Amino acid sequence: MRIGITCYPTHGGSGVVATELGKHLAEEGHQVSFISYSSPLRLVDIPAGVSFHQVGSVDYPLLKNFPFCLALASKMSTVARMKKLQILHVHYAIPFASAALLAKQLAPELDLKVITTLHGTDVTVVGNDPIFKPVTTLAIEQSDAVTAVSHYLRDEAKREFHPKRDIDVIYNFIDPNRYDYPTPACVPPLDCPGELTLMHISNFRPVKRIADVIKIFARVREKLEARLLLVGDGPDSCVALQTSLELGVVDRVQFIGVVDQIEPLLKKADLLLLPSSTESFGLVALEAMASGVPVIASDIGGIPEVVEHGKTGFLAPVGAVEKMADYAIELLSDSAMRASFSKAAHQRAADHFDYHDIVAQYIALYKRVLGKR
Repeated sequence: MRIGITCYPTHGGSGVVATELGKHLAEEGHQVSFISYSSPLRLVDIPAGVSFHQVGSVDYPLLKNFPFCLALASKMSTVARMKKLQILHVHYAIPFASAALLAKQLAPELDLKVITTLHGTDVTVVGNDPIFKPVTTLAIEQSDAVTAVSHYLRDEAKREFHPKRDIDVIYNFIDPNRYDYPTPACVPPLDCPGELTLMHISNFRPVKRIADVIKIFARVREKLEARLLLVGDGPDSCVALQTSLELGVVDRVQFIGVVDQIEPLLKKADLLLLPSSTESFGLVALEAMASGVPVIASDIGGIPEVVEHGKTGFLAPVGAVEKMADYAIELLSDSAMRASFSKAAHQRAADHFDYHDIVAQYIALYKRVLGKR
């Protein structure tokens, strides 16, 4: 099959999943064309069967803001004709789905099929904003197929937009074979024997509750020798620094920044902290589990579909800093429990979220949309 994929080319979960999906599709012999404003972060080396096509921009005085959606639709239709695409698979409803539907009309001779994958805030924040809600509703209704990355997100989409069509649930995934990398030089060595490493990985938006991460860690530090590695960057990185200073743990908090591959970093972690106010899936929790790292997270959104409370980690209500800290201390203080959780976490990731199974579900969806057996 010949598939066009559009995603945000950043380190967010939707871009990571879309890029890895395209690469795995190419491994299966399909032709994949990425269409975006810059090359996706995980597309460092373009493998055989994959191409990248950049959306251009113009600077014109009458345009207060560059009409990216129109430029994207035009580029999609051009690439579709060049590559004889059969499917446009967009990851994130706004603005990609509306652009794909327009591209479909711009190249009617191709009979393009549009598949929209909902990843989270395109439903819960951006998509249901009164400004965008009519467009999001149209995109969901007019796409040839719609998927969501968790049952929670599917139900939220139904509640917000009342679609008359089905929404398929296809989970995010990991590659079990990608977790044998050397530790990168950006990870500092341990300061003392027996020191434990807690980790948080995100885009540092307010929804990630970075201050809670620091507060949990500060409570852990009262009981155990530990350090906190913060991976990623974003608007609330200053919140992390300020909270660390206020709680007196800034010397034990290390800012790693944005990295292309997090699997090598996770090799050094004993525990992942994810106290978000909402997560439609929690891809970073799954990536941690695949590395055998237990997770302390909020009992919210799609996280309970990934993390098994009391088996692969612990879940607590949003904002329950003391409870999360108690769970962390309990787990980190008991090496036998930590080993059991580590083994169970890796096993659950491999058994339920292996890319071989998930990519096969996407391929089956493509064939269904194209009317193939």
